[in-house]
This record gives sequence, C-alpha cells and structure tokens, in this order.
Amino acid sequence: MDTQELSSGRYAREVLLLGIGNILWADEGFGPRAAEAFNALYRLPEGAEIMDGGTLGGWLVNEICSTRRILVFDCCDLKAAPGTLRVLRKDDIRIWSSTKISPHQTGFNDLLATAALMGSSPEDIAVVGIQPELLDDYGGSLTETLKARIPDALEAARGILTEWGFAPQLRAPGEAVPPLSFQSLSIDAYESGRPDAREACRTGDERFLVRAAGHESMPEEV
Repeated sequence: MDTQELSSGRYAREVLLLGIGNILWADEGFGPRAAEAFNALYRLPEGAEIMDGGTLGGWLVNEICSTRRILVFDCCDLKAAPGTLRVLRKDDIRIWSSTKISPHQTGFNDLLATAALMGSSPEDIAVVGIQPELLDDYGGSLTETLKARIPDALEAARGILTEWGFAPQLRAPGEAVPPLSFQSLSIDAYESGRPDAREACRTGDERFLVRAAGHESMPEEV
C-alpha cells in the first residue's frame, strides 16, 4: 500500500492483518509465520490487507494511522505454558503491550503512541498472542510446539475478521498466492537452507570471539 496523506479520523484501509516478530530467533518469528500461513490459506475481501511487519520500524506509522482495525499475530509473555494461545482485546491488550519479549514490541507501542498524537489511532486492535518456547536459537525456525498451534491461530483470526465484516475466503486449489516477503524467506526455504550447527554456530561464531592466548581450544596460540 502506498503511503497515504492522513487526516484526523479518516482511514484509507478498513482492516490490516499484521504479523510481527523476527524470524531469525526461533519462536520470535511466530507472527510473520502465522501471517504467511494465513495468506497461503485465505484470500481477504476488498478493504482488508495482510502484511508481514517483521521487526517493524517507523516506516509503518502510516500503515497504522491509516487503518480502522488492526489484527496482530505475535508472541508475548502470557505467563503461561509454551504454546498457550490467547486472543487479547480491549483491556487485555495491556498484557501484550506491557511485556517486552523483544525490541519489536516497544517499536509497535511507539507507533500506537504516535498514531494517538496524530489523532489517527485505530478504532479497534486485537492480538492473537502465543507464549514462546524458545527464543535464543539464532537462525532457528519455530519450535514444533508453536508450529502445532498455527492452525488454531488462523482460526482465531478468521473469527475476528468475520466479526468485523471481512470474512476471508479459502483459496482455490492451485491458486497463485502473492508472497508477503521474499520467497527465500518463506518457512520451507528458510528451514531447508539453514546450515547445520557445525557450519553455523547457534550461539555465536567462535571465530569472532576474543580468547586469551593459550586458550584450551587452541593451546598453540601462545
């Protein structure tokens, strides 16, 4: 969607379905992966759009300000068992906005505050949130625990969109699906292209770690 010239109380888009998070850190990528799966399964009616918001940024402020209702896929700290899925609305939104699993959430809160200052806050926000299991696996994909909940997340989102009057339609078999991001970042390509742990360290590349002379891993360095 092109950047819109905004004025107070006017919306260029009725509904935005937004997946946010960082796919490089395992379950932190739940939002974009849920959006990707929803896009593959459903076609949205006119007036509604779906977007991979990734790790966000100031460039999304116009998207927020120009949308009447926003539905977000995200992982958040629900203080519950991994894989717990909840729909947060109205007062429950503070559970999501007040917990900081990663920097992208702070960014989204800043965008909402900016929208309020501009007099263009969304009329309604809903969050399909999930408790992550693993966040510190660099380059890792979703855990099986969270993958198993994606169908439930899509069904929850479908229900909210239908309530808002924008019921999604199942795509026809073989229908071409416009990607939300680069094809190389789709979950299938991402998982199949990840090098094993011997080629890409999961917690930091030892070639770039400072070690004292004579470290036991390379005693010849004296």
